[in-house]
Amino acid sequence: MKAGVIAVQGDVAEHAAAVRNAAAAHDETAEVVEVRDAGIVPDCDVLLMPGGESTTISRLIHREGIAAEIRDHVAAGKPVLATCAGLIVCSTDAKDDRVDPLGLVDVSVDRNAFGRQKDSFEAKIPVTGLDDPFHAVFIRAPAIDDVGDGVETLATVDGRPVAVRDGPVVATAFHPELTDDPRVHDLAFFPESEVVA
Repeated sequence: MKAGVIAVQGDVAEHAAAVRNAAAAHDETAEVVEVRDAGIVPDCDVLLMPGGESTTISRLIHREGIAAEIRDHVAAGKPVLATCAGLIVCSTDAKDDRVDPLGLVDVSVDRNAFGRQKDSFEAKIPVTGLDDPFHAVFIRAPAIDDVGDGVETLATVDGRPVAVRDGPVVATAFHPELTDDPRVHDLAFFPESEVVA
């Protein structure tokens, strides 16, 4: 499996390790490539859109011609895992004129909904498709305000969606790559498999 990590900014190494662990649990090997230029995404089986600064990520993927390739990837039914800022960039409504959203996940997003850096927190949350709660790390986390028809809410915090699935895209407001638990990556890339703790 060839996994592309959108590497213009964000948690690249952590996502690389997590997708390798998820693949290993299925007796597969994940070749991880960092995507900073156009021409790499079309060869990828799965994509990861990490956290970071959503305005910067949005500007760079459009400038480098990567945005259209990500849309084509999803149109072909290939999986994407978008986390934190990645959720904002993949949304249909980022509620920020500085972000040109990809429109891959039919949600509107409230950036920094859970506060600033000092308000970061961790919580064990139930996630649809996982047998046991997931230890989620929220850092300057967004929340989902509105979920479109056909979008499945996978997890909530205080009644607000923080993980969703829209077709081949799984998007989270938290950072699953910052734990040793690869189950969210597994859920995104091996959805037909039984996911265990």
